[in-house]
Amino acid sequence: MSDRQPPRSPRHGGPRRPRGHRARAGGSARPVPAPGRGEREETPTRAYPAVDARTAPARDRAPERHAAPARDTSDPLLAGAPVGDVPDGAPRRHGRRPGRSSRVPRPLRFGMTLVALVLVVLLAWGAGLALWTNSRIEHVDALSGAEATEGQTYLIAGSDARGGDAVADDGTTGQRTDTIMLLHKAPNGRSYLVSLPRDTLVDIPGHGRYKLNAAFAFGGAPLLVKTVEQFTGMTIDHYVEIGFDGVEGMVDAVGSVNLCIDQDVDDEKSGLKMTEGCHDVGGEQALAFVRARYFDPTADIGRQARQQQFVGALMSRVASPGVLLNPLAQVRLAGAGTDALATSEGTGIVDLGRMALTARSAMKAGTVTMPIEDPAYRTKHSGQAILTDDADTAAFFGSIADGSAEPKAAS
Repeated sequence: MSDRQPPRSPRHGGPRRPRGHRARAGGSARPVPAPGRGEREETPTRAYPAVDARTAPARDRAPERHAAPARDTSDPLLAGAPVGDVPDGAPRRHGRRPGRSSRVPRPLRFGMTLVALVLVVLLAWGAGLALWTNSRIEHVDALSGAEATEGQTYLIAGSDARGGDAVADDGTTGQRTDTIMLLHKAPNGRSYLVSLPRDTLVDIPGHGRYKLNAAFAFGGAPLLVKTVEQFTGMTIDHYVEIGFDGVEGMVDAVGSVNLCIDQDVDDEKSGLKMTEGCHDVGGEQALAFVRARYFDPTADIGRQARQQQFVGALMSRVASPGVLLNPLAQVRLAGAGTDALATSEGTGIVDLGRMALTARSAMKAGTVTMPIEDPAYRTKHSGQAILTDDADTAAFFGSIADGSAEPKAAS
């Protein structure tokens, strides 16, 4: 044992400090003496009794602290490990920290945002245009209320008002229907466009046997619908009436339509002047093309083929990118169409869009022609008319209704 004594306290007369003592010189710290032999250590302070958080009063509950994350006992590597500790070799799980930047490249995020904005603008534009167009469509009480048949059937009538801008006043009063077409989408998805010649001899409810277009003159759209339903056995779901002035306006709205003819024509009555072949024509010549019949020896038969060709050409033009992607053309077409159209109650812009798609599909499939027994039947009071056979007519429109008719491919 060393004879070296521990240093005294810096304080004069103070006790010597034990070795290893780190008290600051001049400080007041005092070593705690170890209990000697026979002395008993003091009992430590008793712990607080445990309190059940479910049954203890609120005043006795310990203040809530942020709980440590629960240990994942389903992972055998982490079972039994202290919370927050991950054994060696265990996969570490990293979550995205708050404020951490996205891993998507900025150019890609910008492109996605731009596409979303374009879609929002297009949807807003389409919805606004549809609402505006619907508010301008004229509606007529045309449907008969008969029990519906299968599929969707549209009756399209061309209204010929004498004294209008497109049709000169020739002394005939009231309206006539130079164009009557039946458009049908069958339950099996097939579409058909059938022209009903205006001179077809039919029974008009309440009037007797007359030409088909007389039904419109006698009772307007409601009587025409009833007459066509009785003649074809098919219930009309939507009635669409197009004024001849409207044909010219709609063609001018889309710029032109491509029409073909198999001979040179210079018809004074209709105003049609075309050379043999296919031509892009404006509204005036398109209207003449639809109305012309006197130059054609087949009269209404030839005209119904030209009417179908015009409808297909117009639908194709409307569906072209030059119209669909041109907002100005869309507005012009909507304005011209609603100025010229009158539809049955409940038939709006969505139904007209479906009608256009159905007509386009029908034209791509080919043409169907109503069977005729005598195209030059002489009547007592109505001059020359088109005579049909009841059995053949029923069979033909029955095949149209169920979708079993086979269209003839366009040549």
